[in-house]
Amino acid sequence: MSLALAGSFSLYGLVRKLAPVESLSGLAVETALAAPVALGVLLLGGWEQPVWGSTSRDTLLLMFSGVATALPLLWFAQAARRLRYSTLGIIQYVSPTLQLALAVLVYGEAFTSRHAVTFACLWTAVALYAFDGLWAARVPAPTPAGQGT
Repeated sequence: MSLALAGSFSLYGLVRKLAPVESLSGLAVETALAAPVALGVLLLGGWEQPVWGSTSRDTLLLMFSGVATALPLLWFAQAARRLRYSTLGIIQYVSPTLQLALAVLVYGEAFTSRHAVTFACLWTAVALYAFDGLWAARVPAPTPAGQGT
């Protein structure tokens, strides 16, 4: 499931970067495509179990969760058009890192030695990639033979 999610979001990011449409217009199209499915779930799923919140407070929170989901998608689409895709990929490691910190530090989730090794390997790879990019930007490209500056 993790690989499917990573792959599908990577593909989504690539499509958003290459699509010749503005961020807000693209989000409107995505919402229009998802709306019939969501409406079907609301209409058909409501018979078996409550689709809305059990209280009016829960219902309002569920309704406003759409805004809480749409704004980051809009911001991601804007960033995807402005940044190199490799830079955007590196930034995508920040959110899971913050989620891990929240889970461990606030909610008391276990952080085993396996988690530590995996986390260290992941961020070592990110650091090496970032270092290579900085090093390549620092060193001027060699000029072809016979063409002095």
